[in-house]
Amino acid sequence: MSWHNWGVFCGIVFFLCAIPGPNMLHVLASVARVGMARGLATMLGCLSAVVLVLVASAAGLGAALAASPHLFGVLRVCGAVYLFWLGIQAWQEGGRVPPSAPVAAPNTPAAQAESPQHGSAWGRWRKGFWVGLSNPKLLLFAAAFFPQFIAPHAPQLPQFVVLITTFALLEMLWYGVYAVGGYTLAQQLQRPAIRRVFNRITGCVFMGFGAVLLRGRA
Repeated sequence: MSWHNWGVFCGIVFFLCAIPGPNMLHVLASVARVGMARGLATMLGCLSAVVLVLVASAAGLGAALAASPHLFGVLRVCGAVYLFWLGIQAWQEGGRVPPSAPVAAPNTPAAQAESPQHGSAWGRWRKGFWVGLSNPKLLLFAAAFFPQFIAPHAPQLPQFVVLITTFALLEMLWYGVYAVGGYTLAQQLQRPAIRRVFNRITGCVFMGFGAVLLRGRA
């Protein structure tokens, strides 16, 4: 793979990762609710799923899914159902504010205290991971996109490692950008009325992503 091809790949992926999707929305909402430090587990969960999907695609799973429409359909429905579930959860949360939130700004020690509403780091990682796996079309995209930048007469494994690592770093960069947006929202979300509106908008958007996925256009 030439430096030119790698540069083109970086440019395309940079803008692709910037597009708002379930992962970015989940990162923004998580950081807005629990703060930047605790939101890191969510980011790592989403990123782990993306890397797993890219590795699976490089190993040939994307081609296998393309050849098996029924299996792909089952995965697509499962992903859509999970996004709907997240949307319903966010809607039902309404304007509830964690007990530690009303008396402290997000960057103070009091606001960083764990509470049952915040959940564990493992729980946040796990939820981010499943959000990252919710759209199986990433497998098909990677299976079609990555080979365009692979030099066929050179060893393929090092090239896939470079592409997947580059994709992961750019994805994490945009998680950070969206996390900053969530952090700036956190102070306003201490007000129950604003938090209710935010949670219900978030819920509707997640359910919208699920509906789009079900229609096969995600």
